[in-house]
Amino acid sequence: MVIDMKRIGKNVIECEKDVAAVSFAAVGGKKEAEGALGTYFDTTFTDSYFGKESWEKAESLMQSEALNLALTKGNIKDREVDMLFAGDLLNQCISSSFAARSLNTAYLGQYGACSTMAQTIIMAAISVESGAADTAAAVTSSHFCTAERQFRLPLEYGGQRSPSAQWTATASGAVIIKRDKNSPVKIKRMCPEKIIDLGVKDMANMGAAMAPAAAETLTDFFNDTKTSPKDYDRIFTGDLGSIGSSLLYELMAKNNFDLAPYHSDCGVMLYDIKLQDVHAGGSGCGCSASVLCGYILNEMKKGSLKKVLFCATGALMSTVSSQQGESIPGICHLVEFERN
Repeated sequence: MVIDMKRIGKNVIECEKDVAAVSFAAVGGKKEAEGALGTYFDTTFTDSYFGKESWEKAESLMQSEALNLALTKGNIKDREVDMLFAGDLLNQCISSSFAARSLNTAYLGQYGACSTMAQTIIMAAISVESGAADTAAAVTSSHFCTAERQFRLPLEYGGQRSPSAQWTATASGAVIIKRDKNSPVKIKRMCPEKIIDLGVKDMANMGAAMAPAAAETLTDFFNDTKTSPKDYDRIFTGDLGSIGSSLLYELMAKNNFDLAPYHSDCGVMLYDIKLQDVHAGGSGCGCSASVLCGYILNEMKKGSLKKVLFCATGALMSTVSSQQGESIPGICHLVEFERN
């Protein structure tokens, strides 16, 4: 049987079959536990190695922990998961693939940089909506030490960070998605989007590289759905930081949308920017993932948030592309959550 998914306008896909985020979990590190949303994490670690021999193994463990917690909270066995969509920042997504080794389920690795959480949710929701899977999982992670080692300088170097730089979150988030008419948190609409590149080359200012993509996605979504920012309790981006958020407001104003009163950024929310020395805010796959799975979905479950947009942004560069003088392509995928 062929199932046609409903499209709205050019960019938006609508779920019509009670596709729900039935359970979710967030795991973080010491700095995240000390941040503004520390109490929302299901569990946190005080040691950056998490008892393992390397930071990369620690990140893989963190992702496994987030997924297992989400399964446990939803009373779901791992064998019930038909498809696992997972990704991270490391080459060949090794944190995700190594974490998936212990699961006897189909694994589809994803890479969208910091937008990976929205990308994995979209893929999982499409699979459930279409009937390709009864239960799907979306998981992402990042680790400050693994990201610094891969993308920038050795930690031992102690280089000075630019004021526009963001702090890669040591965190992971996992969501279990299936059809459930009684679940309080539904996935209503999704907007997978195009790459936007305005020529920004500064790896220490990823907010500037990603803000145009966020503006493009939000504008397309509002135009396709005939909605505006005031139709939502909150619009969350992840993770533009303080600088990228300011740029987003300017870009949206040019498109005749006043976003500022309705907007929060996961990179700004996760830490206490004034006290924790994270400069422009947080970043990394785990930043928006942990804010979504720790704060946003729990607030929706409680009823304090009823209709939100989750817009995860990503800077799609690599060390090789940056060293070759390439600009930084930006991407932003959007998921609309609604309380049942």
